[in-house]
Amino acid sequence: MTSRAEHDVVIIGGGHNGLTTAGYLARAGLKTLVLERRGIVGGAAVTEEFYPGFRNSVCSYVVGLLHPNVIRDLELAAHGLDIIERTGTTLLPLPEGGAMFIPPSIEGTEREIQRFSPRDAERYRAFQDEIRSAADIIRDTLLETPPNLGGGFGDLLSLLKMGNRFRKLSTSKQESFVKLMTMSIGDYLNEWFECDPLKGHLAWDSIVGNMVSPYHPGSAYVLIHHVFGETNGKKGVWGHARGGMGAITQAMARSAEAKGAEIRVNSPVREVIVEKGVARGVVLEDGTAIRARAVAANVGPKLLYLRMMDRSYLDSEFIRQIESWRCRSGTFRMNVALSELPRFDGLDNIDNSVEPLNGGIHICSSLDYLERAYDDAKRGEWSKEPLVSMIIPSLCDDSLAPAGHHVASLFCQHFNPQLAGGRTWDEVKEEVADHVIATVNRYAPNFQSTILGRQVLSPLDLEREFGLVGGDIFHGALHLDQLWALRPAAGYAQYRGPLRNLYMCGSGTHPGGGVTGVPGHNAAREIITDFRKRRLAA
Repeated sequence: MTSRAEHDVVIIGGGHNGLTTAGYLARAGLKTLVLERRGIVGGAAVTEEFYPGFRNSVCSYVVGLLHPNVIRDLELAAHGLDIIERTGTTLLPLPEGGAMFIPPSIEGTEREIQRFSPRDAERYRAFQDEIRSAADIIRDTLLETPPNLGGGFGDLLSLLKMGNRFRKLSTSKQESFVKLMTMSIGDYLNEWFECDPLKGHLAWDSIVGNMVSPYHPGSAYVLIHHVFGETNGKKGVWGHARGGMGAITQAMARSAEAKGAEIRVNSPVREVIVEKGVARGVVLEDGTAIRARAVAANVGPKLLYLRMMDRSYLDSEFIRQIESWRCRSGTFRMNVALSELPRFDGLDNIDNSVEPLNGGIHICSSLDYLERAYDDAKRGEWSKEPLVSMIIPSLCDDSLAPAGHHVASLFCQHFNPQLAGGRTWDEVKEEVADHVIATVNRYAPNFQSTILGRQVLSPLDLEREFGLVGGDIFHGALHLDQLWALRPAAGYAQYRGPLRNLYMCGSGTHPGGGVTGVPGHNAAREIITDFRKRRLAA
């Protein structure tokens, strides 16, 4: 006989999608419990002090994909969220000296490209129009539940709706969308441009969290994934959450609790309780059993199905699909405390350098640079010349560092999670961190001497500390065969797991990774629908 449920829904993982799900469920009147393994909610979107007096976003580091509906529905502004638009110029230091500066305006960018290639400057606006058009198509699908392949009439209608939406596009827009979904970013950019630094800059967004060659088919899609968002109503604009990315999840937690959700930290889940093929709750690592009418997992598919469940309850073909799920983003993440701003070559003086430093700083000067970085890593190594994206959020948020000092985030690629020769990341991560700093120092010669302290997160740290299997920041590679109706597996794209009363609300579902809140939003809608229509197993 089944014990009485203590909660309507128990959510595994207090990352931003789990908190989003909790916020919507609580607003619908469902008794909701969030269980977070760490001592603070937020998952990979947290702000912590990493050196005395210096705080920063630990993993995720910029805002631009958080859906406006989530911000509005959960009243995040009322709960303390303040997003500062990023207005500075993007700086692309060049190995031969000097730099390319990409300002926020398209007119300014065209003028800058003109210095390198008049032909590319003439083509840049048309390129941006094509990217934005494709991003609009993706944006329209974000809040929709994908169809299940092999499903019923409703799934067929969803497919027809998507097909009809595509049919209404002009032939040229259909062509460009198909190219962006299937081509490599290298081949795609080579069709448009001749300027190496411009192609390196534009390719960066396709390689973020994506350990592939820039000539890997389908890598162009990841570029769209990073531009379908908006900040303060402005499409494609990125920003900073005042107080770091943890300000987002803290606001989400306050919002959910204000509507009655319960959140428990230091509560790691060991396994999902399954009785007669139905999810009935969870067991914590200390053996505590928590009963619920439904379970929603805000963890990656591999973590959920291969580590938190008895496989005897799962179909062998489904297990095969999850075992084949690709999780390998090749990310190495650092935060550094700085005594002063870095001085990059090509900037005349510190006053003139503030504007480009207030944007992003990308060390990825060409497609060839990206290709060599991947070639190094694919053999179980790390890049001899890594890709580095640096931001200095303390330039627009002085709450993160003492007066006159700064914090910088370094998001780096490519670093193979599986090292060759039997080495472990615990053995080499400080050596690799030194290597990253030396790389930046080649472009900003004062950088190393300004560092007061640092926080280093290897791919292993990302998995061990934040549950990102393979260090994958997206809970699974954003490749064409792991998107939409195939995310995380054919037949299970509608946020419902293979067992009754089991749901998925994390980035391993549509539309994928990034701090969007969309998987949590969509999963909550399906859970609420099932409760209202009494579709859950009794």
